Amino acid sequence: MAAARTLLATVSGGAAVAGPRRLRSRGSQSTSLGVGGAHLACRRQLLLGSFSAAALSSLPSRRLRRTPVASASSDSTGEAKPVGFAERYPALVTGFFFFMWYFLNVIFNILNKKIFDYFPYPYFVSVSHLSVGVLYCLVGWTFGLPKRAPINSTVLKLLFPVAVCHAIGHVTSTVSFAAVAVSFAHTIKALEPFFNAAASQFILGQQVPLTLWFSLVPVVIGVSMASLTELSFNWTGFINAMISNISFTLRSVYSKKAMTDMDSTNLYAYISIIALLVCIPPAIIIEGPQLVQHGFKDAIAKVGLTKLVSNLLVVGLFYHLYNQVATNTLERVTPLTHAVGNVLKRVFVIGFSIIVFGNRITTQTGIGTCIAIAGVALYSFIKAKIEEEKTKMKSA
Repeated sequence: MAAARTLLATVSGGAAVAGPRRLRSRGSQSTSLGVGGAHLACRRQLLLGSFSAAALSSLPSRRLRRTPVASASSDSTGEAKPVGFAERYPALVTGFFFFMWYFLNVIFNILNKKIFDYFPYPYFVSVSHLSVGVLYCLVGWTFGLPKRAPINSTVLKLLFPVAVCHAIGHVTSTVSFAAVAVSFAHTIKALEPFFNAAASQFILGQQVPLTLWFSLVPVVIGVSMASLTELSFNWTGFINAMISNISFTLRSVYSKKAMTDMDSTNLYAYISIIALLVCIPPAIIIEGPQLVQHGFKDAIAKVGLTKLVSNLLVVGLFYHLYNQVATNTLERVTPLTHAVGNVLKRVFVIGFSIIVFGNRITTQTGIGTCIAIAGVALYSFIKAKIEEEKTKMKSA
């Protein structure tokens, strides 16, 4: 327990305080960590890219504790301080985080898909996403929000495979979204828990319960049904979505092997920088000649230079922010709540994309999508329950 407290103090930038428990303010939230908190502080930092329900629900999480309205914190002089809004109404604050998570993700998917109508260059668009995120982090470092953490060759070696998998997963996701309907791409990505379970069983050597394997059967069946009659189906979109699933699974595997006490914001910045450097060469090789010859000219002729640049900046900002808010949401709730929320988020994205883009889907595709999402929900529920039981056993 002492080691866990020391690690958490290092991550949050504070120092461990002995004696009676005091309310600690993070933003304006009062939280408390269980025994599994130290593992969260290390492991959550390296999963800041495009999150999956399986990856998020597999992590121990902070449990939100309601602070009584009448309670008050004390400063160093012992004088009572008024309780903040987040401490008075934690449920409202958590609900706001969920709303922003859904809102930012839905808007990102919609705007990102619309860009491909006049700028069909997913490799370059992927680079722009990461570039905006890196710029965001560099500006934060400039103003000390947060202060840049030093990095050495040892940490770089740990982060490099994570960043490479993050880069490949992000690029292939973007290629898939450009090639097929957003709703279908998200249906394929519902298979991610299957790849996570396979990696846990056969790469990490962790025994996966039969109940989890059985819960993945409807996911596979549902995605297969949806793929057979999907009107926007093409092999480019399907294969890239599958590669994305594998890449994000490998990212989770490498994340579990890479442990560091660097804070999550700095880690995300360094991973984004490495991922950006990885994505630039293939973008230049695959799309560079076309962009120079006519790609930029055609897009500017259709929407103008100002709109093209502003749209790329806005989409990149939404990409960065929705990932950050997803992390913040995870910190406030139990794994089960977050897993359910992630499934509902996928439903929202699929539903809104169908409405906004007017995508026509067959009855079989609709049924298959519903079966796949239901399977993901079942898997997430069982997985989160198993993780909670493990946490309780460690606490006992």
